Amino acid sequence: MYEILAAWLNNLTGVEGSLGYLLVLICAFSSYKIISSQSSVNAENKKEVEEEDEPEPQRNFTFAQLRFFDGTVEKNTDEKKPVYLSVNGIVFNVSNGRDFYGPGGPYELFAGHECGVALAKMSFDTTHLDNLVGCLSLNFGEKNELDGWIDKFQYYRCYPIMGRLVPDDDLTSSDRIISLEDLANNDGTGEIPKGYAAAPIYLCAKGRVYDVSFGGVTFYGPGCAYAKFAGKDVSRALAKMSFDPNDIEVSDISDLSDKEKKVLDDWVKTFEEKKLYPCIGNIFR
Repeated sequence: MYEILAAWLNNLTGVEGSLGYLLVLICAFSSYKIISSQSSVNAENKKEVEEEDEPEPQRNFTFAQLRFFDGTVEKNTDEKKPVYLSVNGIVFNVSNGRDFYGPGGPYELFAGHECGVALAKMSFDTTHLDNLVGCLSLNFGEKNELDGWIDKFQYYRCYPIMGRLVPDDDLTSSDRIISLEDLANNDGTGEIPKGYAAAPIYLCAKGRVYDVSFGGVTFYGPGCAYAKFAGKDVSRALAKMSFDPNDIEVSDISDLSDKEKKVLDDWVKTFEEKKLYPCIGNIFR
């Protein structure tokens, strides 16, 4: 093959002999580098696409949390919120169908709500919204209609599943007394309860225990940035904004400065008012 290339170069440039072979080698090496570079670019592009397509871990939703995702403009950012809705407890991200389910769309009243019964009955009666338990009492035809909507969303429209809607009655009472052992056992690595999408992740702040699997899986779940906080009383660590094991393992906050106390109060306010993490009890020592 090199002899053919050399002859071709000889005819093209008039260069003969070893110099011609040298030109052949230079051309071959240049071609290899170009191909290798292109392959590297393609591999990197493929990696970026795969990373972009990697779905978020599924989370649990309360009814109050789901209502946030109604597609309206968020006041603090002036950006449009995603559009989520629940069908028999399965929470779908229907933002790609914003024209249907977003503000001004024909199905906008479904945004941010459980709408399984309404879809099964083909009804816009708002009394059917958020009636998750009503999905259990549908007749045969309505049940088939409901299953058809779920299949349509999941396999035809390919709307991403974001998690599960958990009825308020299935949440632990905020008056419950939780032991340190129970706190430690709920660190996101346990079994997923029926009707949940993620295992509970308990976190204690100022004596109050929150289940942060309702929206905080990407922060406090296994392998995530704040995973070491899961299943612990992290009042001191939060107040000090610290990852020091001594602050994570020690729950005493009696020596906090006024500034640190304010930081801790802000964390609790964020958990309760912004994140809407359900409080599922108080710590018992």
